[in-house]
Amino acid sequence: MEEGKGKVGYVHSLESFGSVDGPGVRYLIFLSGCSMRCQFCHNPDTWEMNAGCAYTADGLLKKALRFREYWGTEGGITVSGGEPLLQIEFLTELFQKAKVKGVHTAIDTSGSPFSRKEPFFGKFQELMKYTDLLLLDVKQMDEEKHRVLTGRTNQNILDLARYLSEIKKPVWIRHVLVPGRSDFDGDLQKLHAFIQTLHNVERVEVLPYHTLGAYKWKELGYEYPLEGVEPPSAERIRNANQILHIGK
Repeated sequence: MEEGKGKVGYVHSLESFGSVDGPGVRYLIFLSGCSMRCQFCHNPDTWEMNAGCAYTADGLLKKALRFREYWGTEGGITVSGGEPLLQIEFLTELFQKAKVKGVHTAIDTSGSPFSRKEPFFGKFQELMKYTDLLLLDVKQMDEEKHRVLTGRTNQNILDLARYLSEIKKPVWIRHVLVPGRSDFDGDLQKLHAFIQTLHNVERVEVLPYHTLGAYKWKELGYEYPLEGVEPPSAERIRNANQILHIGK
């Protein structure tokens, strides 16, 4: 564990030069722990809480700042997972210290832990003081299909999107396109209509499903639920982009 005072966070892995998880060049921090069980998850090795390497916020930020010269004017730190909101107190301390250093901060989240109930809501409001951007994964608009796909409800996730709009916090909406699971024109149209009700969405992205993480399921002794499902065709990706008005 890194030396220093403060809360301890558990980190699955680190990536020094991320280019797709937020603006500019990003230092990516993948925290351990996730309560969702998305059928397309390519990082099931991040599910376990308190696994990985333990860091203090000071130690982790010091490690990230070594790469600051590569970030330019737009880059910074993106914390992903797993689900980073499961380690919200550690994340808040990390971002608070990062903002003192003038670092742009972003969270890549499924939104699954979100609640307007205490004590979570107060902690989330505090975290938002030090967060510049959220990359919010909206995996399915249909409640029942979402439960099949992820094992969880989507109602609090959609409420998170509404709350972020209320406080005018910048958001990128991301949608993983999975044939037979989240690639339905009607659901994509509902997603577009929902996004139109929000006032803080800077970008919408379609992320095509891929099978690169399937081997991890097998290594961990899990049955891969999307065995035989192929990535979406270029035509279906174009279709989703068109329905979501991406590039217009």
